[in-house]
Amino acid sequence: MRFGSRSSPSKSVDEENPYWMSFSDVMSGLLVIFILASVILILQLMVKQEEIDESKVEFEAEIELLKQAEEVRRNILIEAAETLKARGIQVEISENETVLRIPNDLLGFSTGQDDIQTRYEATAFEIGQVLFTLINKDDRVNFLDTIFVEGHTDSRPFSGALCGDKGNWCLSSLRAISLWQFWESELPTDQRLSEFDNLAGQPLFSVSGYAATRPVVANEQSEDEYRQNRRIDIRFTIRRPSSEDYQRVRSQLVEVL
Repeated sequence: MRFGSRSSPSKSVDEENPYWMSFSDVMSGLLVIFILASVILILQLMVKQEEIDESKVEFEAEIELLKQAEEVRRNILIEAAETLKARGIQVEISENETVLRIPNDLLGFSTGQDDIQTRYEATAFEIGQVLFTLINKDDRVNFLDTIFVEGHTDSRPFSGALCGDKGNWCLSSLRAISLWQFWESELPTDQRLSEFDNLAGQPLFSVSGYAATRPVVANEQSEDEYRQNRRIDIRFTIRRPSSEDYQRVRSQLVEVL
């Protein structure tokens, strides 16, 4: 009796090796997880980049504001000097373009005195009027923080009935005060410099005296050098981002990096 051979039906590799099927499923699952994780990472990076860009824009805006403020200050000083020169009044601009210098010759303070002589009052009036006009132009006041009316003397000691033992500190302060009070009493009501406030709501102008501590010429030797140090300075300080503003931008950058 002849027995024919029976071949068993072939089995698939996966059926013969169930481990391979499990491994394949796992790899497919891992691939899906990897793709999802990559998409999430890309989205997170995009969000981070947007935050970095926003912080960068904010920081650049602060820098641009500072540049605009510096330009406003420079323009006020240059225009003031040119306008007054056209009227026969020669003032000076400091080397760093922050101060308008009014030589004592223009105000006529006598030795040891703090009063503006009558024949110099017209000059003092025009200086105040020009300052008001230029500060009031194009909302420039919004870029300024404080304008100091500063009194300065030469280094020669001074003592007298006016100031006693307070000397040049007293004299320089009183001269600055005299100029300020003259502007307040003589300028038209609608041109008073005291009407200006900065963006913080504080008076824009302030008055101070420095005696001989900030000389134009150090170690004066000649009468001309003494004369250069006797002056009234109009010092412009601009509104700039505060340390808190810079710290806030810096913190934002640290957080997103």
